[in-house]
Parts: sequence; C-alpha cells; structure tokens
Amino acid sequence: MNPPLASIVIPNWNGAHHLPTCLDSLREQTYPHLEVIVADNASTDGSIELLNRDYPDVKVVPLPENRGFTGACNAGIAAARGDYILLLNNDTECEPTWVDAVVSAFARYPDAGMIASKIKLFDRRDHLHTAGDFYGLDGIPGNRGVWKRDVGQYDTEEYVFGACGGAAGYKREMLDEIGLLDDDFFFSCEDVDLAWRAQLRGWRCIYTPDAVVYHHLAATGGGVTASFYVARNTLYVLAKDYPTPLFRKYWPLVIRAQARRAWDALRSWRGEAARATLRGLLAGLAGLPKMMRKRREIQRSRKVDVDYLESILTPRG
Repeated sequence: MNPPLASIVIPNWNGAHHLPTCLDSLREQTYPHLEVIVADNASTDGSIELLNRDYPDVKVVPLPENRGFTGACNAGIAAARGDYILLLNNDTECEPTWVDAVVSAFARYPDAGMIASKIKLFDRRDHLHTAGDFYGLDGIPGNRGVWKRDVGQYDTEEYVFGACGGAAGYKREMLDEIGLLDDDFFFSCEDVDLAWRAQLRGWRCIYTPDAVVYHHLAATGGGVTASFYVARNTLYVLAKDYPTPLFRKYWPLVIRAQARRAWDALRSWRGEAARATLRGLLAGLAGLPKMMRKRREIQRSRKVDVDYLESILTPRG
C-alpha cells in the first residue's frame, strides 16, 4: 500500500525572508509522500515571486487580501489532498524526520485526531516553545515547557490537551467531522478552539517528542497584535467551548483569571500592549452573543463525559 499523503499547509504574510529556511527544511524530509502548500495573504514583499522562481514544487494559494492565520490555513486545507494536514508557521525550520514522526504517531494512536510537535526556539535550540498545549480549569490556555531548557523532561510520548498550530498535525477525517479553524478568530487561540471541538467529539491529541521544529517565536506576529487577539479570543474560547457543568464548578477560577488580566492591563495602561489587551477584552465581550450562538451546536454534539474533560484540564488559579 502507498503511504498516506501528508499535506503541509503554510500560511504566509510578507514572510519572504523566512520562507527559504522553512521550505528548504521540508525538501530534506525523510517522509516521501507529501505536498507543500503556501497560502499567501496578499503579501507585498515578493513572496509569490520567490515561490514561483525558487520553489516550483510548492503549491501556491494566493489570497486577494489578508485573511489572517485562520483564513490562510483554511484556504490551504481546502486545496490540500492529504489524509493528514500538517499546519506549519512560515518562520520555522523542521528536523528531517518531522513529517515521518507525525505520520508514525497517527498510525500508533488511532484515537488521535491531533499530533503535537516538540517546538523549540529557533535561536536557542536547547529551549522549548511548547511540548504540546494545555488548557487550565481557569480558562487560560498555555504551552507546556515554554521558555524552559530542554533537558529531556518532555521526551515521553503522551496525551495532551492540544497542539500548537505553529507545527501541528490533524487527521483529515477529524476536520471533516468538526470543521476547520474558526475564521472569526483571525489570529491566536484558533488552535485552542479547534482542540476543544476535537476533544468534545472524542478525538484525542498525542504529543510526540520525535517531531521537532524550531520556531522564530513571534517573528511574524506578537506585541500589540498578539495582546489584542489573545485577550479577545480567550473569551471567545470560553464562550464557545468551556462546558457548562465545568463552568458551574470552576466559575470563580475563570472570573478571577479574567479579572486579573484586566487589572494587570489597567495598571499598565500607558503601555501599548496593555491598552491592546483592554481593547481585546472589550471586543471579546462584544462578540459573546455570536460565540454563544455557535456554542449551542458545539455543546449539543459532545460525545465524551464531563469527567473525562475535567481530567485533561490543568488545575490552576
């Protein structure tokens, strides 16, 4: 039998200076059956010209405007033919065995719809960005091991809550069932929302330490932009995905975490990032009715019990 096709989808917006490192590392992959797709958010830095000239083997999906991380990824997934969809940031470099490790993990864990990579910092390759993602009972998501030196503490393959979208594997069958990234998120926490929707339907996530990627953290996003979208989209995830029985039990933790975020931003309101956080919180509150409408279908389609969901969340607060 032919090995399953793996489709690597790379969202790009003015990332011409990062693309060669990323794409050259994909040319070195040991897994033989893959396609590479770059979904371009109307870049003006020569990205399309670079791709057409130097990477004719890459499928380019040009978009007429910047549709954000979510819009570009969804356009790339729509153009993909693979059984497995691997999302990858444009500011990364992959070990040659990355795709092989992701596909192998899917084969070993048939209940997994998501594979989380070991993502390390590009410029400090002995430090971690994430070893799979967690979600707190207080409604705050995070990266396991972020900023920590990698000394083997995350070298065990294990179930985690979700995969960071900067280097994640998704089973096509799962995406067909739960849907793609939510375009209302645009940027940030879209992978958390996807992980919630997958977990609610019974799809699990495996972290495999053999799938190694190096990431220029915040090279193509961060600062004021990230502060706004993280604050807004954290509220979006709570409104869409956090199960009602758990909210009844842990609402003090959830409210305290959001109040702490607002208070910290208010105390630092002279800073641009703090003001962006406050704008994001206000935008999140304004968007709650829309998210609550989506919530009805998501929660109605839940296939797992609340005890399981509680067991995969991280105690915090």
